[in-house]
Amino acid sequence: MLRYFSKYVVATACLFTLGGIAQADEAMDKIITTAQPFMHHSCGSVIASYGDDEAQVAEIVRLMAMVSLYNRQIDILAELPEEQDRDGLKDEFIEELEDACDDDPGMLLAGAVDLAVKETMEAFD
Repeated sequence: MLRYFSKYVVATACLFTLGGIAQADEAMDKIITTAQPFMHHSCGSVIASYGDDEAQVAEIVRLMAMVSLYNRQIDILAELPEEQDRDGLKDEFIEELEDACDDDPGMLLAGAVDLAVKETMEAFD
């Protein structure tokens, strides 16, 4: 059902080049405020609502992933300082997100993204 995510989440790769924890609280407050209107969406409803707008879906997932990284206090650059080590993050993240959403299309997207972040980082430990 949600194999769409692989094409919609291309912009998510940029979040893995950012140091999540290194962002200032002010910037994070802005990200949270921007993400807030989308927090009610499930995996299925975000595709139903924004499926025709790849950029919007990618932005929603990116915002939720940034919130997850911040809440988990994960700094990607500190965890994986070598760029070649970070190359597989995007693919792993997309796979984990698709798995979570395929398992439960009614799951809140924020929860699926958080689970995908957790599983992705565990895969790179």
